[in-house]
Parts: sequence; C-alpha cells; structure tokens
Amino acid sequence: MSHKAGFVNIFGNPNVGKSTLMNALLGEKLSVITPKTQTTRHRILGILSGETYQIVFSDLPGVIKPHYKLQERMMGFVSQAFEDADVFLLMTEPGQTFFGESIVERIRSTGIPVIVLVNKVDTIPQAEAQKLITHWSGLFRESPVIPVSALLGFNLDAVRDRILDVLPENPPYFPGDELSDRNIRFFVSEIIREKILLHYGQEIPYSVEVAVTDYKEDEEIDRISATIFVARESQKIIIIGRNGGAIKRIGTEARKDIEQLVGRKVFLGLTVKVSKDWRDDDRMLNRFGYKT
Repeated sequence: MSHKAGFVNIFGNPNVGKSTLMNALLGEKLSVITPKTQTTRHRILGILSGETYQIVFSDLPGVIKPHYKLQERMMGFVSQAFEDADVFLLMTEPGQTFFGESIVERIRSTGIPVIVLVNKVDTIPQAEAQKLITHWSGLFRESPVIPVSALLGFNLDAVRDRILDVLPENPPYFPGDELSDRNIRFFVSEIIREKILLHYGQEIPYSVEVAVTDYKEDEEIDRISATIFVARESQKIIIIGRNGGAIKRIGTEARKDIEQLVGRKVFLGLTVKVSKDWRDDDRMLNRFGYKT
C-alpha cells in the first residue's frame, strides 16, 4: 500500500485565521489564537497522520515588513518554508484582495502545488464570495480556490481531500502518535503569552516574551516556573497590576489551559523581568528560540 507524506505550509497576511485553520484541521489546539495581529511568531508544525498519509501542516507568522530583529527572524521562518514545502495553502479573506506581490510571484515560481483558501465566507453574501473566488482563480489559474470557514469548520474536508490529491508519496516523517515537533515547554509559554495578548492592549503584547525556566513533574502535580520578559519597567508594572491582580488573573487562566494540555494538576509560578530592547537583542532572540 502506498503512503503519502509532505509539508503543507500555510501562508497569509497577519490575522487571516491561519492558526484557527491548522487547529481545526488537526482537531487540536496547537497554535495561539487571538484577535490581535502578529499572534504567531514561530513556525509551528502540526502533524495529521492516517493509515496511508501524513500531512505536516506548518503554521507561519503573517507576512509583514520587518521593523526590528524579532520580525526579521519571524520572516526568516516564512522564507524557510519555501525550502521544504510540498504544498502551499494560500489563505485570504473578504476585504483582502492584495496578498503581497513578491510572495505571490515567489509561490508561483516554485512550481509547487497551491491551494487557495478564501476564509470567513460565512460572514459575506454568496455573490461576494463568488467574486473573491473568481479573483483568486485569475491569479492562480492552475490552482483550486476553496471557500472555507476555519472557525466553523466549513469545507475543511474538501481542503484535506485536495491536499491528499497532490501530496507526494513518501514514508512518514514523524511517529504516527506525534501532534507537533514542539515540546511541552513551548506550548506552556505560548499559552501564557496568549493570555497576555487577550488581556492587554496597545504595545504590551508585542513587547512581551515568555520563557519556561523550570518544569518538574512530581507524583501528583506538575510544578512550572515561567518568566515574562518585557522591554520597559513601565510595562512590568502594568503586567503585574495593582496588588498583583493582573498577573494573578493571567496565571489562573493559563494554569487551567495548561492542566487541560497535560491532563493533570499544575502549579504555575510567574515572574516578570525587564530586558531592554530584547526584540533587537540577538542573544535573547536565540534564547527564545527565534533561530532560522
């Protein structure tokens, strides 16, 4: 029996729903989801395995013009995804007909199969959805254009079927029971960062990084220590909040999600440290895993 396997790399502008899509296709929450742009900072692999196939989805940062080294590293993950892609999922949505000409041309020039997804079609009239399908069909004449709703799970079976149609024959890249190439510490730090993204506005979420500094599995409980890094002292004060109320809320919400992830009780200790200009500090970026 033949076996198909390959890397399916998801491209899109920030906040287009790439993480929601990958989580829905996998049936598991791997990538952080918030309404804010630039939520995804790393390249996260999600592995969907069946008896005759293995689809390795790659959730990428949204395509942006970098303004500091962190964003340069993020765009490095995007460039890296051109090197191992077997299939491109190019994701767009209503109100976004321009993706970025350089990326579009680069994708076209590879000769790698492309599947275009028009997301959030549940939010617009059918006639408008058809106009978008026609527009993208004109840009990618050899590619299927599929209307989807990642949030509602609409048409995702059609997406899987199309992927399997063009996936090359290969043995599996990962063991069949693995869901991602990332470890528990990574997902713990992402859960904590997600809560910060959800609860703080303005510059705070984009000036924050989280590192798990200790993880011990005792007999009945996992004991986790994590540090929230910020760029300025004023941000530290805001993260902690009056009488520590804000950081307590973050810790409580994150702990509940972590317990769901690991399937057991968790003690989570959070501290906040200032690391001035960490977004332009190569040493700190390497520590946080922004290596391409």
